[in-house]
Amino acid sequence: MTMKKFSIVIAGGGSTYTPGIVMTLLKHLDRFPIRQLKLYDNDGARQKVIADACEVILREKAPDINFVATTDPEEGFTDVDFVMAQIRVGKYAMRDKDEKIPLKYGVIGQETCGPGGIAYGLRSIGGVLEIANYMEKYSPNAWMLNYSNPASIVAEATRRLKPNSKILNICDMPVGIQERMAKLAGLNYYNDLEVRYFGLNHFGWWTAVRDKQGNDLMPKIRDYIAEHGYLLPGMNEEPSWKATFGMAKNTFALDPDRFPNTYLQYYLYTKFEAEHMDPNHTRTDEVREGREKFVFSECRRIAKSQSIEGLKFEPDDHSNYIVDLSRAIAYNTHERMLVIVENNGAVANFEPTAMVEVPCVVGANGPERLAMGDIPRFQKGLLEQQVAVEKLAVDAWVEHSYLKLWQALTLSHTVPDAAVAKKILDDLVEANKDFWPELKKDAKVKELELSLS
Repeated sequence: MTMKKFSIVIAGGGSTYTPGIVMTLLKHLDRFPIRQLKLYDNDGARQKVIADACEVILREKAPDINFVATTDPEEGFTDVDFVMAQIRVGKYAMRDKDEKIPLKYGVIGQETCGPGGIAYGLRSIGGVLEIANYMEKYSPNAWMLNYSNPASIVAEATRRLKPNSKILNICDMPVGIQERMAKLAGLNYYNDLEVRYFGLNHFGWWTAVRDKQGNDLMPKIRDYIAEHGYLLPGMNEEPSWKATFGMAKNTFALDPDRFPNTYLQYYLYTKFEAEHMDPNHTRTDEVREGREKFVFSECRRIAKSQSIEGLKFEPDDHSNYIVDLSRAIAYNTHERMLVIVENNGAVANFEPTAMVEVPCVVGANGPERLAMGDIPRFQKGLLEQQVAVEKLAVDAWVEHSYLKLWQALTLSHTVPDAAVAKKILDDLVEANKDFWPELKKDAKVKELELSLS
């Protein structure tokens, strides 16, 4: 039986992750065949560097695949089955501000957590909605696999503003951690594991880790995580990631019965993390000096030589998961995967409209959430606070409300009080004036500002 071949558009084609996605798609052509691959980006110059190299890679590895790189929405989104969205509104210039503005006030500067994540979220909402609209206009039967950050705020916005759209919000961070768990258990691949997990994006815990035969693997890897976190021997980690994976042992200490997502370090050891961040050299600088420099120089080398000899790009965890998810939808495999979905009882004692990250059975009709039952008070308290932050941030975007955004920053576990939150917010408003909706201040806020001036 001949397998159907699919058409895919990568929205955010100028991303440094694009070559890895292309390499993964090519690696899995035997189980997920492709007839057409498109790159779409509103920054044509940046995308061209990536596209010129991808064109050479496809010509040499899969010349029968039609390749298109475009800045035209109609050309990009017509005749596609899957939209793989990985946009970064404002690019690294704005990520730099997301990280460095909060650090001016001694608050964590991180692209998806705390004030930086909220700022990025308000920029991302409009961009993700725009892509969803293009998909629905030009390929209404397509699915959008969105892993644009911050996924938690974007997921809440799409739940509220695109309730009937075929959008799956996903994240590769749990996949990367599960890859490490698999290696610790002597297995090869993240989906060699069957897990139970609950939380919000970048804010969750594993409650069970088993192999496909049902054997409990948590006792085997618990002692290692307690001592080393998720650091594995022999891996070449960037300094910030080495610290992140090592810090997991400290977050694990707060609940040794459950394995933590790495991002919990920013909420549970807030003071430590803020004090150990360099306000003049953040993760953005690392990415520019590392991954971005490598990807763009390699793309230019390939395009200049018109050859893939010595090709350094490889498939990665980030894109393996996307292929697996696409296959589950395309072939109705009912594979068990972590997806961000409306809670609706998956976590029994938690906000029903929260966008939770839980195991789902994925098929042609999308994800069907699995019940995770009740969660403990410690986690519930943290999650209730964080989901309120995310909902207030989306309220602020929808209502153009300065007050709601001030409330969101004040409620964030990473911010010490409302006064600091307001200082950070005012700096972020100025920095994001070309990206955010214009926020309106009510009379009480204006009155407060006059009294403080």
